[in-house]
Order: sequence, then C-alpha cells, then structure tokens
Amino acid sequence: MAFRLCQLSARLIRHPILLSNVRASSAAHGPPVNQHEGKTGVPTASMPDGLGHAVGLERQELLMKLSGNEDPFEMKVTKIPADNKRTNPITVYCMEPSRMVGCVCEEDALYINWMMIHRGEKRRCECGYWFNGVAYDEGGSSHH
Repeated sequence: MAFRLCQLSARLIRHPILLSNVRASSAAHGPPVNQHEGKTGVPTASMPDGLGHAVGLERQELLMKLSGNEDPFEMKVTKIPADNKRTNPITVYCMEPSRMVGCVCEEDALYINWMMIHRGEKRRCECGYWFNGVAYDEGGSSHH
C-alpha cells in the first residue's frame, strides 16, 4: 500500500494536474459552428503567379518557360547521334562551373552512369559517348 502511495505521489509530482489540462464535457452540444460565416470573397482577387517573389535559378527557370523554353535545364532524355566523337561531342549547357550528367549507355540498361562535366572540358563516358561542357551564356539562351 505504501508503495502505491509513493508511486502515485511521484506521478503527481512529475505530471501535475493543471486546470488547463482538464477538459469539461457535457452531453448537450450546440450546433456546429460555421467558421466561414460572415466572410466575403473578393471575385477579383487571385493567387500571385510566383514570378514576383522568385529569385535565382527559380526565377530564371520561370522566365525561360515564359519565353517558350519548356525544358530550361534539359532534363529530358537526349538521343545520342551516331557521329558522336571527340570532335563532335554532345553539348551540355552549364549555369554553374560544372554539371552532373547521366548517361544511359545502352537503351535497355537498368542503371545510369553519372559523371561531372566541367565547362570547357570534353569528357568521355565509359561506353564511348563524348560530352562537352559549355557555359549557358555562350549559346544556351539561343539553342532552343
């Protein structure tokens, strides 16, 4: 019995009963409250387009999409031409000094070979395809 009293008193010390923790309930509840009652909508108001508060790469992406470039960061798959050599590499446009590029070496491959392409550097994938990093300003805005 003494153990139970000590245990109960320790629990009360750790977790005091506060009036804010006690909830009063009654069997009779009133009708549900409509929280939107009294609010009036403005028919001319709409959500902003996002261009006003976008900065950095997000803003550049939105501006490129508005100008008609649907794939500004070239995320879609590009078919590699048959004449791909060191003298005719695939051009990879970079906004930063380097860019991560994934090469699916064979059409039925289950993995992607990732590599870093740096501006001004030609790089060969393990499968033999060549890539060349070019600054986006050197032609990236007019290549689409």
